[in-house]
Amino acid sequence: MVASAGDPATWIPCAVGSRSAGTRDGGRTLVGGSPPRLIYLSERARRLLGDGTLVVTDAHLATLVERLLASGVAEPATALMKAIPIKQVTVVIPVRDRPASLDRLLAGLVGVKAVVVDDASVSPRQIATVVAKHGADLVAMSTNVGPAAARNAGLKAVRTPFVLFADSDVQIDVETISRLLTHFADPELAAVAPRVRGIKSDRSWLGRYEQDRSSLDVGRVSGLVRPGTSIGWLPSAVLAVRAGVVGTGFDESMRFGEDVDLAWRLNDGGWRVRYDATIEARHQGLTRLDPWLIRKVGYGSSAAPLAKRHGAKVAPAGMSLGGAAIASALLLQRRWSLPAAGLVSAIMAARTAKALSNSDHPLRLSVELTGLGVASTAHQVSDLMLRHWWPGSVVAAVVSSRARRTLIGAMVVHGVLDHRRSGSELSVPCHAVARTLDNIAYGTGVWMGAARGRSVEALLPQSVTAVRKATRRRADDPPSSWGGVLHGGVVDQ
Repeated sequence: MVASAGDPATWIPCAVGSRSAGTRDGGRTLVGGSPPRLIYLSERARRLLGDGTLVVTDAHLATLVERLLASGVAEPATALMKAIPIKQVTVVIPVRDRPASLDRLLAGLVGVKAVVVDDASVSPRQIATVVAKHGADLVAMSTNVGPAAARNAGLKAVRTPFVLFADSDVQIDVETISRLLTHFADPELAAVAPRVRGIKSDRSWLGRYEQDRSSLDVGRVSGLVRPGTSIGWLPSAVLAVRAGVVGTGFDESMRFGEDVDLAWRLNDGGWRVRYDATIEARHQGLTRLDPWLIRKVGYGSSAAPLAKRHGAKVAPAGMSLGGAAIASALLLQRRWSLPAAGLVSAIMAARTAKALSNSDHPLRLSVELTGLGVASTAHQVSDLMLRHWWPGSVVAAVVSSRARRTLIGAMVVHGVLDHRRSGSELSVPCHAVARTLDNIAYGTGVWMGAARGRSVEALLPQSVTAVRKATRRRADDPPSSWGGVLHGGVVDQ
């Protein structure tokens, strides 16, 4: 779903579709977003939505659309939005000793302003030659300052309202950039990124894994980017931003995680940040095992600095009390575990049903939402076991047969489900092995970062309440109504 709102002078026609939200109660109830939210629509609102599209033409529709967008159950229908001229964007490319990759990238940016920041290459002449060949601007750094500082140096040279940060080893073209720019028809949007996948030509087992499970790939589902949700961050490998709202840019003290930090700071400022999985860019991933593992460790090491800056937002899991009780019961593997988990689930469903009195079928809907919550809890617990807490899981498996069965089962189920979700070309066993190595390397980085920062905050799960407080925005406001058109409420499971 999507739409746009703002000052009447700047309204741009757009549409609300039904890709992000499911309908219940004959179309009167919308269920969607992350975490799941419910919005009840009056008869007038249902008529306005019609076949699932909505064009903003007045203040009343703008208010409805704004609520749908902010709640996460709506997505922009970019095909119906007015295109933003390509001359309004500048591409900033940090590079260090990758003349061939840079040449390939610039070749696809015909007619687009580009600023290349040479981050103290060993062979600066080669970079300068490629830049001159394509008519781009060059900013040469005298010392190596890292990708964050290099991007910021390029940002200072930008004079257009929008900037696209692109790593030198990605493949994008003018059409990709144009589709990203269309999102800025939403005046509340600060940044948007496409799905970044590995280059198809690499047929090694690691290359094929990276094509469908790259660390830069946020997934198949589009949506708002918010910490503590299924889309909690965006990679800066390809990232379009509204130049006037990013300030000085990235945190230059961070070698990893600076893109996560930027997205969260924009969220804190009240801006929307969006991920569009229907737009794709390709990235040259690492295909040798040693550097690949080192890169994954580096990504994990950013968790501690992010926790220092953003607190509970970086928690590896956020569970309700009921979810934690279910997980604990199942992990203990006692005779009473399944009955206890079932009882807690039933209590959660009953409590949720009371909050859904406006629904035609509150019990049916509450069971559905409770099931989603339990599945989310199971996924988070398996992630903790195999990723953030893997050293403890291994130790427990050595001394306990129950822990050993749990760990093996989690590895198998996690590998199979991840293989299915990602659409990996690898066989299930190969994908499971690659995913396990990925998890171990990332988790090792988290522990290393925690040791350096002398803080375990990045390793500790938080209650849903704590995470929600850290990430609260206006979309999480209590249930409200407006003008008899929209009656909205939030149900977090």
